[in-house]
Amino acid sequence: MSIIRKNGNGRYSEAVIHNGVIYVAGQVGDPSGSVAEQTADILAALDAILAENGSDKEHILQASVYMADVSHVAEMNAVWDKWVVPGKEPARVCCQAPLVSPAYKVEITLVAAVKE
Repeated sequence: MSIIRKNGNGRYSEAVIHNGVIYVAGQVGDPSGSVAEQTADILAALDAILAENGSDKEHILQASVYMADVSHVAEMNAVWDKWVVPGKEPARVCCQAPLVSPAYKVEITLVAAVKE
């Protein structure tokens, strides 16, 4: 089976496709935004990456949400809940972790199936 790497920068690829599965690197939003704004930015970027690689949010298998401060999880979830497709929710983890810059409040990575 071939491995397809998309938008690599010498350190990581934005997406890697193998055996009908898309692995999407962590995405962050505009660091000047609130938790809700950063989450909305991230979800829009994820929509675009999935579409570019033959998938969509109905085909997400797993999502990992990293938050600088999980006390703001309700703010993130309010945006997430409007975005996720009812009945097509992925397996998800949400945890607190220091992100690469203190300005980032949320980072999300996905694993999705390519649409058949």
